[in-house]
Amino acid sequence: MNIGFIGMGIMGSRMALNLLEAGNDLTISNRTREKAQPLLDKGARWAESPAELAAAVDILFTMLSTPAAVREVASGENGFLQAMPRGALWVNCTTVDPDFARQMAGLAAAQGVGYLDAPVAGTKGPAASGELVFLLGGDGADIDTCRPYFDCMGKKTVHLGDAGMGSSMKMLFNLMLGCTMAAYSETLVLGEAFGFSKDDVGKVLLDAPVTAPFLKMKHPLITENNFEEHFPLCWMRKDLHLAADAAYRNGVALPALNSIKEIYGLAEKQGLGRKDFAAVYTMLAKNGSGDS
Repeated sequence: MNIGFIGMGIMGSRMALNLLEAGNDLTISNRTREKAQPLLDKGARWAESPAELAAAVDILFTMLSTPAAVREVASGENGFLQAMPRGALWVNCTTVDPDFARQMAGLAAAQGVGYLDAPVAGTKGPAASGELVFLLGGDGADIDTCRPYFDCMGKKTVHLGDAGMGSSMKMLFNLMLGCTMAAYSETLVLGEAFGFSKDDVGKVLLDAPVTAPFLKMKHPLITENNFEEHFPLCWMRKDLHLAADAAYRNGVALPALNSIKEIYGLAEKQGLGRKDFAAVYTMLAKNGSGDS
């Protein structure tokens, strides 16, 4: 099959490279060609627009930043949906809210195109090593068609129901991720106020059952003050906002989530948006009792 991929950011470029290195026939497109050049140098073909790409592929993956970016690429000027042949399949790996995923599924169906919402669990490292987890919503037969490609990019696929259910689970996943990172950052700030170093706190808590395993990867970023973006803070803020908005539309009150997403908002306002989301510690330390 001919595979297309739109979105050459931190995640998409690595996912697309795994598809290419597995021997797949890959055509790519991106807002700026510069970010796509490393894949073009390795043999991927270039499409000047999403519409041009869509006309040449059987399965199209998108990995973009926001729902608005997805809508523009799908149905804006030179969007891909109207150019996709009937029977083709769109796999959207972008983190979007469940209602948006269902809207996109409807737009795709109106064009005779299949749709899978396929957000991923994992950041830059797992994307590069092909160890992502795909959280899937959509038709089981379409998932089976795409399974060889998911296997190129990830270690596990989880089918959660109809379109929108993959995105629903991703909301839950990132809610836990963002809230836990903020809680650990506050723990470090209080620990420093008590007179402990960050490493003192880490040596005790990182192996304790109260601590999420992913924090072992984030703790060195904090102690070294090196917040290279694995998962940019601005996108964590976006994802928490999507979860809060989805909760509102479902009549669910989530006071802790709404408070924590504003912590990330303050961190972004302080210039930390393009740092890894663990940089929320920096903002809390600056405004709290600990030393940054």
